[in-house]
Amino acid sequence: MAVHYSVKRALPNFFTFGSMMCGFFSVIYAVQKDFEFAAWLIIIGTVADTLDGVMARLTKTSSHFGVQLDSLSDVISFGFAPAFLLLAINNTFDNFYLIAACLLYLFAGGFRLARFNSELVGFSKEYFKGLPIPSSAIMVSAYVLLFSDNSIPAGNNSLFSTLLAFSLAFLMASRIKFDMIPSLNKEGIMKRPVFSFLLLVSTIAAIITKGRGLFFIFLLFILYGILRGIIYSFHHRPVDVKVQE
Repeated sequence: MAVHYSVKRALPNFFTFGSMMCGFFSVIYAVQKDFEFAAWLIIIGTVADTLDGVMARLTKTSSHFGVQLDSLSDVISFGFAPAFLLLAINNTFDNFYLIAACLLYLFAGGFRLARFNSELVGFSKEYFKGLPIPSSAIMVSAYVLLFSDNSIPAGNNSLFSTLLAFSLAFLMASRIKFDMIPSLNKEGIMKRPVFSFLLLVSTIAAIITKGRGLFFIFLLFILYGILRGIIYSFHHRPVDVKVQE
């Protein structure tokens, strides 16, 4: 009985280590200039990162230890690996602005994870404050996949890579609210049917485009979060009440 319980508690961590492993090998393949596979490894890592949370909820073994381990894995797979990939695809390690942008991306990712852990109450949440680091990593990977065939000039543009890294760093460090993916069960789908439908359509589109459509899908997701944040702040401004003497 004790052995079974230990295996059940360890099961989510296997997916966490799998995600960490994907980040490790992504860097190796980036060094070997196999950028497309390096990008796919990061995306696979995000899937493993999602599954560790799913398994923790299914086995009812969510713990603060798991949260901390997950964050350490995320720094490697979704912080360092994407930052290194952006440097590698531009074939330069002496571009000051690109290096600064990638370093800021890594710092913002670590800051975002630490803030999340310090503010975490329980293990359920309806939204994220700041762009989640896995979403940022997918944006970087999708960017690499989109321009992997070099058919679009911006794919070899270090300026575009620099702007992408700076933008993602800002969004991660911000407090803009972004929707979390609904639970893949009947309750989660019924609670947010429109978002669930859009998630299904986006998944199909990503498969059809062989991953190249991910960039535009996540770009729309990010723009929606920013726009909603602007509208929310505008409609919830404190009103100055003038007291007549």
